[in-house]
Amino acid sequence: MDTLSYKTISANKATVDKQWLLVDAEGETLGRLASKVAKLLRGKHKPNFTPHVDCGDNVIVINAEKINLSGNKWESKTYTRYTGYPGGQRSQTAKELFDKNPGAIVERAVKGMLPKNRLGADLFRNLKVYVGAEHNQEAQKPTAINLNDLK
Repeated sequence: MDTLSYKTISANKATVDKQWLLVDAEGETLGRLASKVAKLLRGKHKPNFTPHVDCGDNVIVINAEKINLSGNKWESKTYTRYTGYPGGQRSQTAKELFDKNPGAIVERAVKGMLPKNRLGADLFRNLKVYVGAEHNQEAQKPTAINLNDLK
């Protein structure tokens, strides 16, 4: 067999085919939703996945206010941030964050599952989270996707 007759295809910015996907978060568990959305953002579901290239899709998540958390996580799960000043560590429960901004809880879950580098920051910009069924990306004609069909 001639070993030079085939080459491994490595995707780059010019050859990547990015699509717009619409995900409905109604009735989904937060962690399972976030892991599947992170996989879509990263592009791991595509056959031409390349680890160092943004080959994932743009993902729109609607109905962020209708997610579920299992067990006692609404009261026990805490989100911690730091203001930058001495003694400035602040924490709030999942319920407090959800009451203030339901989309932030989904964004933080997905962001934690992306790479912690410049590529991860670029991938996170491809995520749009909306509270309610309305979104501002009708012009992009997103394709509705069922997360239960993904592995």
